[in-house]
Amino acid sequence: MSTSARMLRLLSLLQTHRYWPGGELATRLEVSARTLRRDIERLRELGYAVDAVRGVAGGYQLRAGGSLPPLLLEDEEAVAIAVGLQQAANGSVSGIAETSVQALTKVIALMPPRLRRQIDALRSQTDNLVWDARPGVDPVILTTLAQACRDDEPLHLTYTARGAEPTERWVEPHRLVSLGRRWYLVAYDRDRQDWRSFRVDRVAAPRASGQRYRPRELPGGDALAFVQAGIRRIPQRYDVRVRVAADPAVVARAVGRWGEVTAYDGGSVLTMSVDDLQWPVMVLAQLGADFRVESPPELGETVAHVAGLFARAADGGPD
Repeated sequence: MSTSARMLRLLSLLQTHRYWPGGELATRLEVSARTLRRDIERLRELGYAVDAVRGVAGGYQLRAGGSLPPLLLEDEEAVAIAVGLQQAANGSVSGIAETSVQALTKVIALMPPRLRRQIDALRSQTDNLVWDARPGVDPVILTTLAQACRDDEPLHLTYTARGAEPTERWVEPHRLVSLGRRWYLVAYDRDRQDWRSFRVDRVAAPRASGQRYRPRELPGGDALAFVQAGIRRIPQRYDVRVRVAADPAVVARAVGRWGEVTAYDGGSVLTMSVDDLQWPVMVLAQLGADFRVESPPELGETVAHVAGLFARAADGGPD
């Protein structure tokens, strides 16, 4: 066994056992105690914190260090991590979607094709409970876009804009942005010679070109602000205004990036521009505070309808 292969085997053993007696570890590796000590020193030089206990009953134990060194994963562990990151990227864990995509991109890039096939098979045979009616994002598409952003690689994709027919686009991906439970790709559109934001759930068949481009400077430099400005320019169906008997900071945390909150008369005023009244109803229900709908009338009607449903359920449901 070469030194490199032996080091990987040693690291794999240390990661799967709290404490290894030195003799047992040397036997597993088929080396002398002296060679084992040298290999342990090499691991320490690479950043792995390995504790040693001297004596006849001495041994070694891998502990957490001050920084994260490279991890050695078994095939099943790598697949499990990739599947978990896909779930987090789809919003199942609040606040870490963008970081999950970045990590997923790195994991997928290092995987052999056979493990990628395992992930695709597992995903295709798994049903997930969807909590709202909004379309989900294909993690394979999300990963392809993330890799193109990282590698400065042009993409050809099919995009279906709101109320339009599908179109073919050549784009220079710049950045992925997670906003609420939706993903957006900020990219330079070569055909239109301008910057655009694309909803990822409307992207199909992204294909990498295998080329590279020189990154352009995004106007303003902030991808999130670019996406938000684009959303504000889209005409929305409803302008929502609600007075809420709750602290503005509490209301702001509940609505996130989708609305504006101002202090008013000991409480808050929440304003939103939405196409669907489902979201403001969910925000108001989450707050658990008294509120008064000022506009639009349709929101008051929706709240009354939902309140009636819950009141009947509390009384035992319909006869």
